[in-house]
Amino acid sequence: MKNNPLVSLVITTKNEAKNVDNVMKSILAQTYEPIEIILVDNGSTDRTKEIAMKYTRKVYNKGPERSAQRNYGMIEKSAGKYVMFIDCDMILAPNLIANCVELMSKKIFVALHIPEIVLGKNFWSRVRRFERTFYNGTVIDGARFFGKEKFVKAGGFDESMSGPEDWDIDKKMKKIGKIGLLYAGDKISKWKMSKFISLRGVYPENFGPVIYHNEAEFNLKKYLAKKSYYAGSFDTYIKKWGKNDPDICRQLGLKYRYFAVFIENGKWKKLLAHPILSAGMFYLRFSVGVKFIMRKRN
Repeated sequence: MKNNPLVSLVITTKNEAKNVDNVMKSILAQTYEPIEIILVDNGSTDRTKEIAMKYTRKVYNKGPERSAQRNYGMIEKSAGKYVMFIDCDMILAPNLIANCVELMSKKIFVALHIPEIVLGKNFWSRVRRFERTFYNGTVIDGARFFGKEKFVKAGGFDESMSGPEDWDIDKKMKKIGKIGLLYAGDKISKWKMSKFISLRGVYPENFGPVIYHNEAEFNLKKYLAKKSYYAGSFDTYIKKWGKNDPDICRQLGLKYRYFAVFIENGKWKKLLAHPILSAGMFYLRFSVGVKFIMRKRN
C-alpha cells in the first residue's frame, strides 16, 4: 500500500462522546491505507475531544456550524489527495474507503455519493432505512467523497447555509465534473463492528461498501425539529441558484420530492413489495411538509 494516495477523513462533532469510539474503530478497521483522521469539534462540553485524542492528534476546534467545520478540516488541515466528511454517529463498512479510491482512480468522477443504511429496530427506524434507499444517487442525495483539488476549486461548503449546503456543494461540483454513486462492492461477512450493527436491526453481511448511520431509535419530535431547523436555510439556497433551477424544483417541489423519486427507474416495485413501510414513509414526508409550511407562515 506504499503507493496508495492519502485519504483525509474529516469527522465533525459536538458532544458526541458516546459515538467517538465506534466511528474511530470502524476507521481503524478499514482495509485501505493510508488514512488521515481529522476531527473538528464545535465546542463540546463532554469528553468528545479527550476520547478522540486516543485515536488521532489532529483534533481541532471550529464553529459555528458544520459547514465551517467541514471546510476547516477538508481544505485547511487535510493533506490527502482525497477528502471525505462524516458525522460522528456513522460507521464505515471496512471496504468503504478502498472502494471509493478505486472508483475515483478511474478519473470519471470528481465526487461520490455513498449509500447509507439507517440503523434501528423500531418501526420508524425501519421506515427511515427504507426511505433512504430511494435517494441514493439522486438530487436528494449528497456527495461525501471528493478529489481534494476539485473540492477546493469548487470553494468548499457554503458557510451561510446549514442544511442545504450538501445540495449546494453537489451543484458546485457538477459544474466541474460528474458525481458518481459508489457501486456495490464485495460483501464482508464478519468484522469488528458486525455485532454492534446486527444488534441494531441490520445484518452487515447483506451489504457491501456502505455507511451505517447510527441515529439511535427514531424519535418523531426530534426528527421534525431537526428538519425544521435545516429548512431555515432553504431561502438562502433558493436565492443563490434561482427558484426555477431544475435541481431545486426536484428537491423542494411536490411532484418529485413526494412522488417521482419513489417510482423512477423501477423503484415503484419496492413500494408495492413493502406497503406498510411505504405508508409510514409517506406519513413522514407529509409531516415534514406540514412543518415546512408552518415555518414559512411564521
